[in-house]
Amino acid sequence: MFDSYNETSLKFYPDRCVNCRRCIQVCPHGVFGSGKQHVDLVLPASCMECGACALNCPVQAIEVQSGVGCAWGMINAALRGKDMDTECICGGEDGSCCGGEDSSCCGESR
Repeated sequence: MFDSYNETSLKFYPDRCVNCRRCIQVCPHGVFGSGKQHVDLVLPASCMECGACALNCPVQAIEVQSGVGCAWGMINAALRGKDMDTECICGGEDGSCCGGEDSSCCGESR
């Protein structure tokens, strides 16, 4: 079973990395660090699965399922200026923030 407190959907392929360091620049939690040949995955457990690193990687060296766990609910609440506690209930039946494919996430249909 996927444990969102200890695991993330982040996958890094160092052999594809061209060391552009965009992931370092956009990651809000310092998941990546500088390396000689390629960036290094230094704090994978800190990944909140926002997807910024994957979206900014020009060679698809990073994959992440944004919208899993509570990260998507936190991002949505922050963008809307809402309080996470009143906007989204974490720990749905499927372990995600929103509780399943057919449910409403933070006031929006998925």
